[in-house]
Amino acid sequence: MYSEDPFAHNRLLKRAINALVRERLPAITGTVVDLGCGTAPFRDDILVNAREYVGVDWTNTLHDSRADVVADLNQPLPLPDAMADHVVSFEVIEHLAEPGTMLREAARILRNDGQLTLSAPFQWWEHEAPWDYQRFTRHGLRYQLEKAGFVDIVVRNTTGFWSMWTLKLNYQLARLPRGPRWMRAAMRAPLIVFWWLAQAIAPQLDRVWHEDRETAGYFVTARKP
Repeated sequence: MYSEDPFAHNRLLKRAINALVRERLPAITGTVVDLGCGTAPFRDDILVNAREYVGVDWTNTLHDSRADVVADLNQPLPLPDAMADHVVSFEVIEHLAEPGTMLREAARILRNDGQLTLSAPFQWWEHEAPWDYQRFTRHGLRYQLEKAGFVDIVVRNTTGFWSMWTLKLNYQLARLPRGPRWMRAAMRAPLIVFWWLAQAIAPQLDRVWHEDRETAGYFVTARKP
């Protein structure tokens, strides 16, 4: 799972994605291909139920890649047809210049009745430049998946408005500490308290003040017929 530092400014997002992945894990079985695996944070969790894990990523990743297969997800993958039972891809599709290619390739390497699990940001800042190309609404994600041949598509919000707003504010506040090390530490101390309290309160506000059209991102499941 994503590491959840209790004092981090973005713990809320990692916790939200982890909770959705944890709920999905019993269905992630057989041979699993992780497209854009990066450091493979979900590898060990997936292998609790899966028979095999194959991480795929390219050489331009800004993370310490743990890929088993090096490939550009904007191009056809060097993997055989119908070799996977489940394809996962977490917070990757926004970094692809050709997201349709990745989704079509995911469908190609899946066996019939194979499953797809994917997460994507929506209200999120530009990151990992220059490889940050787009954001999809729920309708855009559904369109892309249907176009690639998937069915039984379910798109869920990862957060509500208050969690999304809190995360965006926290990312801006995280830029404030500057200067010598002691000064940065002194500036971070009250920020850490604020981050912790804000991220504890925001999900509660989401429950009582619900807004389905505002979210930090989406969590998608689908099936190849």
